[in-house]
Amino acid sequence: MSKGFHADVVVRWSDMDAFQHINHARMVTLLEEARIPWLFQDGCPTVTLRDGAVIADLHVRYRGQLRHEDSPLDIVMWVEKVRAVDFTIAYEVRPKGAGLDVAPSIVASTQIAAFDIDTQRLRRLSGPEREYLESWQRA
Repeated sequence: MSKGFHADVVVRWSDMDAFQHINHARMVTLLEEARIPWLFQDGCPTVTLRDGAVIADLHVRYRGQLRHEDSPLDIVMWVEKVRAVDFTIAYEVRPKGAGLDVAPSIVASTQIAAFDIDTQRLRRLSGPEREYLESWQRA
């Protein structure tokens, strides 16, 4: 499983809960912070989604605890599925320094739909958007 975009995401002290592990809502935010430099950077075909995209579905499965000292987290992402108006991103989250041979502490997925703000409707992904997203699929 080598294909994927890796993002190092720093855990803030405020991301921790009373039990000293990353709070669920904060984990969702950390996943968002990981995908922004991958999909929304200038020059990337999916930068157009900055103008309109909505989260259609989100799943987070916890297989192990992550704490502040596990920072920065290694979040690897790839595209699971591309459809006419949406795509699904898969995530594996590991503590700093853990190799890909180490089971992820968190696995997640996010379904994102392209959205036209002016019409308030979903829109079809463009050809360049689709091609870029499909290039991140695992065979």
